[in-house]
Amino acid sequence: MSRTGRMLAAAAGAVLLTATAAACGPDEVKNPPPSAAPSTSAAASASVPGLPAGLPGLDVLKKWKFSDWDNWAKQHVLSQAAKGFWDLEKLLSAKPKDPVAPPQQPTDDGNDPLPNAVQAKAMAHPYTQYGVDGKVFFDISDNQHAVCSATVISDPQHPGKSNLIWTAGHCLTSGKTGKEYTNIAFVPAFNSSGAVSNGAKPKDRSQFAPLGVWDATQAITSPQWQAEGGEQGNAASQYDFAILRVQNDDGGGKSLEETVGGSVPVWFNAPRAQLGITAVGYPAAKPFDGMEMERCEGGKPSRLSFDSSRPPMNVIGCTMTAGSSGGGWFAVKDGKPALVSNTSIGPENSTWLAGPYLDDVAAGALDYIAKKN
Repeated sequence: MSRTGRMLAAAAGAVLLTATAAACGPDEVKNPPPSAAPSTSAAASASVPGLPAGLPGLDVLKKWKFSDWDNWAKQHVLSQAAKGFWDLEKLLSAKPKDPVAPPQQPTDDGNDPLPNAVQAKAMAHPYTQYGVDGKVFFDISDNQHAVCSATVISDPQHPGKSNLIWTAGHCLTSGKTGKEYTNIAFVPAFNSSGAVSNGAKPKDRSQFAPLGVWDATQAITSPQWQAEGGEQGNAASQYDFAILRVQNDDGGGKSLEETVGGSVPVWFNAPRAQLGITAVGYPAAKPFDGMEMERCEGGKPSRLSFDSSRPPMNVIGCTMTAGSSGGGWFAVKDGKPALVSNTSIGPENSTWLAGPYLDDVAAGALDYIAKKN
């Protein structure tokens, strides 16, 4: 079995608990109501930059072409981390921020009962066999280091040589307040050997980043998250995802996928009734410390929605906490693992997690960033 296969045979998660420095079936998706936004892709693109004129409706966003995504993405600048920026001291200082409040009560009458808690289980070292999972580090402000979780996904334009990762939108930008995070980097299989477990502080970077540090060079999130996202769960959480292109800060010719030994395809519009979800991430708020990779076998997801015009989120029982945000949710498709969501929000008592349902908007974002390079 391949490394990717072993990884997902054992696993695959995370909360809207952005980390700041320490201190930091398609048949179930309801049709959106008619939108006042222009009904053609070309017309929609005219109001895209920064979304000042309002958010295009789902009927428009699902039909965006490459040029529409590109026109919108140009408004958001990604600051690349300098080579060697993330040393061990900075990585270890990136702590999750306590949630300001639990997510607001959803208003959609179609919500399912919340699931019972499922205890997170630690993954066995070494993590290099689960190399598609890792941690994302970024700066919210100067000396305010933050952390999330992420997954290496397959690139449809570069089979076998993907440099793409999937995480939560709130690990890329603050949303409606317009703050773009900086110095974003991905560390696959962070702490694979356990070298930084139990407070240890090795000096050799290969001991805590055995597969390298990969700086983000391009990124895209959903227009919904960019326009409406915030620190509490709301309708923007239903589109709380992001895709990043990365490169090895040490250079070298191998892609991220070749380096970690695999990638995971994204399963868009996955039928909920057929899913058995496993979530993986690096929870960092108590009782966890962010050093260990954990998983939750969440089973069949239930539904949670803040806005009935948007696809309901997937919800599973899971006790992972802040820091696991952005981590992958996996299900089996055609006998192989596929990514179906990412952790977005969870309650203060850490009994469940919710992640966005990945529909045609998410598919359009991946198609765009895959073709952009």
